Amino acid sequence: MIDDFHLEDALKAALAGRRVLVTGAGGFIGGHVVEALVAAGAQVRALVRYNGRNDFGSIDELPGEVKAAIEVVTGDIRDPHQMIRVVEGCDIVLHLAALIAIPFSYVAPQSYVETNVSGTLNILEAARLHGTPRVVVTSTSEVYGTAIRVPIDLEHPLQGQSPYSASKIGSDKIAESYFLSFQTPVVTLRPFNTYGPRQSDRAVIPTIAAQLLAGVETLRLGRIDPVRDFLYVRDTARAFLLAATVPGIEGRTLHVGTGVGVTIGEVAERLMQLTGHVVPIATESQRLRPDGSEVERLICDNSVAAEVLGFQSRVSLGQGLGRVVESVRGRLDRYRPDRYQR
Repeated sequence: MIDDFHLEDALKAALAGRRVLVTGAGGFIGGHVVEALVAAGAQVRALVRYNGRNDFGSIDELPGEVKAAIEVVTGDIRDPHQMIRVVEGCDIVLHLAALIAIPFSYVAPQSYVETNVSGTLNILEAARLHGTPRVVVTSTSEVYGTAIRVPIDLEHPLQGQSPYSASKIGSDKIAESYFLSFQTPVVTLRPFNTYGPRQSDRAVIPTIAAQLLAGVETLRLGRIDPVRDFLYVRDTARAFLLAATVPGIEGRTLHVGTGVGVTIGEVAERLMQLTGHVVPIATESQRLRPDGSEVERLICDNSVAAEVLGFQSRVSLGQGLGRVVESVRGRLDRYRPDRYQR
């Protein structure tokens, strides 16, 4: 059952029958975006990264009626020739494919440049060749590094505090250059910290929930004082649909978030209350970022997205954390609470 996207009739009308490519459809956010598009009546082509196991990531976890309604294509955005074929015939491209794990970007930074920068270039060039009417490129709040001021507005300086964030800055600038150089109709959407059901324990909220539900005696985390603006994934998915359809926003970058900051420690305390399992927190060295790379605070100024897209978050942190706990509880065997996931 497709639920709780709360899509407006006008948004459904704008997407009904439209041919939409979602790259990175096998990822956490990508799967929810695919589900939202199907709910809106779009014709969806879902690009997932090829692997020898023949699994489709989050697509495999979607309801049967959603999977039956989409076209799944396996491939790799690093291949420019294949991307020309994949983009062909699409009215909208939602480009979410990326390497996103910050810890692994310290280990294999070149792979992040090849996927996040060159991959975005390949998608934009394919869209330019085909005259695709709208491309949405996914950014991240990590491009700002530690905030100089909060809430973070669109004029805030960019700072690559990790190879991941540097690669996403590169991706954003490639998108900017294609709009200014070739008038490619690209919109850059910059979600803040998205969380929700079906997220892997690479991310902090499901990591905490999985450890607590597994009954650990000590909750093992990195630093718990950094501040984040957590946006529920269904809200993030709706923002992508708005960015895909609102007219006259080509060339713009838009933030989406809640405007409310919370520390990792506060999130942990709330999850302890929700799970009924209160334990001490221990700092584990392997979960710490290198000196100079930790981002201390990220809080979104959502005002432009509210004005231009009509976007506001609809799911509170309390509601969202409750849904995460139930999701993790129902699939705890898929998590590894006893080990650190990069």
